[in-house]
Amino acid sequence: MTGTTDEDPVLVDARNDAGEFGLAVPDEMTGSLLSTLAAGAASGGSAGAIAVTPAAGVVGLYLLAGLGERGHLTCIDPEAEHQKQARATFTAAGYRPGRFRFLPSRPLEVMGRLAHGSYQLVYGDMRPSDLRAFINAAWPLLGDNGVLVLADCLLDGTLTDETRRDRDTTAAREADEHVRQMEDALVTRLPLGAGMTILTKRPAPGS
Repeated sequence: MTGTTDEDPVLVDARNDAGEFGLAVPDEMTGSLLSTLAAGAASGGSAGAIAVTPAAGVVGLYLLAGLGERGHLTCIDPEAEHQKQARATFTAAGYRPGRFRFLPSRPLEVMGRLAHGSYQLVYGDMRPSDLRAFINAAWPLLGDNGVLVLADCLLDGTLTDETRRDRDTTAAREADEHVRQMEDALVTRLPLGAGMTILTKRPAPGS
């Protein structure tokens, strides 16, 4: 795979496959940002990334494109069929099996068993009700200056609408407030998708 534009036939096929499953995928602009973030994570050499999303075929292509030859990607999703398709996609793109692995588990059940401080990027496409728990599970996995990407977590800006008190909006609002209180996080919010939040993990003082 030499690029991550929509003209890349492997990416086109991955998007079509995701569409058949009814899965939301990042647009080209968001995908380019993911590749850039992954490249930044890999600038120090070998880098590990985690993608928690049912659309791992598309998200993974963007991340792998940025991670470089020494980077590796862990995809977490309980649906075996999604992972089977993503595996075929990565193989078609020319990535060798050692560059990626799949954990067919519920994310919040398996993330606690992963090595703390061993990853440079974690991407999550989560239901609002799971957002805060996901943030708490992902944060210890990141090393200093690691990046946590929360896709579509701002619900198109409706978090500030005080008349919205449905369960999803309330959960997303609580997760966003939790992020605001994280003293070791540099927080960036972008108008991509339904609203993306990027958290960069600040090194501990004196480290």
